[in-house]
Formats: sequence, C-alpha cells, structure tokens
Amino acid sequence: MFKLNIFLVFILIACALGVVTSQHMVRKLFMALENEKEIERKLDVEWGRLQLEQSTLIMHGRIEHIAREHLKMTVPAAASMQIVSINEAEDRLDAKGLKP
Repeated sequence: MFKLNIFLVFILIACALGVVTSQHMVRKLFMALENEKEIERKLDVEWGRLQLEQSTLIMHGRIEHIAREHLKMTVPAAASMQIVSINEAEDRLDAKGLKP
C-alpha cells in the first residue's frame, strides 16, 4: 500500500508539472497572438494611409500641376497635334511588319 501511495504521489507531481507547463505554454502563445494582432492593426493603419496617399498622388489635377510647374510642360498647339485612329495605327504596323 505504501508503494502504491508513493507511486500515486509521483504521478500527481508529474501531472501537476504537466499542467504548469501547459499553462505556461498557453500564456506564451497568447502573448505571441496578441503581439501579432497588434502588428496586424498597425499594418492595416499603414495600408489605409498608403491607399489614401496613392489616391492623392494619382489625381489628374496634381499630375498636371507637376507637369507644368516642375517639368515645364505645356499643352501642344492644336496645329501640332495628330489624331491617329486605331485602324490607321494597325495599317502602319502591318506595313512595317510589326503587327502584334
């Protein structure tokens, strides 16, 4: 009977250590999960900011302003413009042997 009690005490200690170890692992994993959630929130905020910045950068008025002010570009005169239809462009490519 005494040997059985000693054996059961050792089993009890092993189970208690298993519970403590598993609780510790759960806490570590929970902390890692919360850390990853915080990173996800920060990345979502940055993604939204980048989308807003991109939509601002591609606005037609801003592009035109930069072209005029920084690149010193101007709208060409109507006499120097040529309008090429799609059929005419395809014919020119055919003549040069460059048809896609």
